[in-house]
Amino acid sequence: MEERTSHSKDTASGRARRRFPGLPSQIAYARRFVARQLAASPELTTATLLTSELATNAITHSASGTATGKFEVCVHLAPGWARVEVRDLGNMAEAPRPQHRGPYDTDEHGRGLDLVEALSSKWGTEPRGDGMGRRVWFELVWDRDGDPVAADPD
Repeated sequence: MEERTSHSKDTASGRARRRFPGLPSQIAYARRFVARQLAASPELTTATLLTSELATNAITHSASGTATGKFEVCVHLAPGWARVEVRDLGNMAEAPRPQHRGPYDTDEHGRGLDLVEALSSKWGTEPRGDGMGRRVWFELVWDRDGDPVAADPD
């Protein structure tokens, strides 16, 4: 597993990324990675839940879930704001979209992007710049009083 973290005090922001094998057991590690980055954020619980949904989709609906597959999680952090991206190896035939299932629908699958849409400030999907799959992301915004970056006096 590879983890790269960069934080800049000049911009009061941070960025970290980590690559994971495309295995179901790695979803918990992806959640923990995001939790470490947003440890003092009031949106910690939401961020880890939504990361879990996107990581699950990456290994379920893309080539990231194959025997040699992998996915990458990137966290961008600034005062009062975070963006989490899950980069997979792609299924370019179909773009991810919410299913908008009814509350009484008993199907076990198909609600992940509904949660992302409902709980994030903004979300989206686009092809990766390297042409090797897709990037699905969400953004969270909060009051800066609870911001771990804003609390740093330097």
